[in-house]
Amino acid sequence: MTIRSVTIGIVLSLAIAAPDAAFAQASKTPPAPKPATQGTKPAAPGTKPAAPGTKPAAGQPGRGTPQSGAPGLSAAAKARLKKPASLKDVAPATYDARFDTSIGVFVVQVHRGWAPKGADRFYNLVKYGYYDDTRFFRVLPDFMVQFGINGDPSVQSSWLDAKITDDPVKESNKRGYITFATAGPGTRTTQVFINFGDNSRLDADGFAPFGQVITGMEIVDKINAEYRQKPDQGRIQMEGNAYLTQAFPRLDYIRKATIEKPAATSTK
Repeated sequence: MTIRSVTIGIVLSLAIAAPDAAFAQASKTPPAPKPATQGTKPAAPGTKPAAPGTKPAAGQPGRGTPQSGAPGLSAAAKARLKKPASLKDVAPATYDARFDTSIGVFVVQVHRGWAPKGADRFYNLVKYGYYDDTRFFRVLPDFMVQFGINGDPSVQSSWLDAKITDDPVKESNKRGYITFATAGPGTRTTQVFINFGDNSRLDADGFAPFGQVITGMEIVDKINAEYRQKPDQGRIQMEGNAYLTQAFPRLDYIRKATIEKPAATSTK
């Protein structure tokens, strides 16, 4: 089974991969689909937009539609995010990342010893605001929730080729563990997924967890799954949150992510 993240530059498929026959035979139940690949080809000009999601009831804004006046990244913060090569802080041995979301708060504890390269990349993404105002765009109950495409296409495009090399798998993809999505060896960028259940079958495919949810897993469980994997990753990259709020207005989202236990950092 394989979980994939998004990169238009290498133009890979978003389609669900074929089921793992061995796993299906062992479980005698349909296996979970493989998570999405790292890239989807953008829709051709003139392509009709995806059918919009159900509109929220009058007076009840969708959870994926922030209230007007919600704080966003400053121009300086966005400019900094557009230079991935400059964001090279080395993470502490252990740190907590707090995610304030539209459904509540959860905290991820990261252990650099589990996957150093992944832990460093995640540290920089959280610290410098990459995940702020981003949607949980792929939610498959009993499998995983995936996020990590920035809502501003001008920021997102800067990370398409900001790949990091792989970490050896030291921990297992168990419930609550968080891991980078990938499109194959050496292709991790910004997308991550949190396991809803025991997905240890992913370990053999090189998916290296770097942390786990230590507070608020009940919040993660409540992330809106009504759209499953309908949001098109190529369109998210090209159109950002404008596409998602129009077509999938009740997607849950990250208001702000922060490092809770920063230690003295160094620069590579």
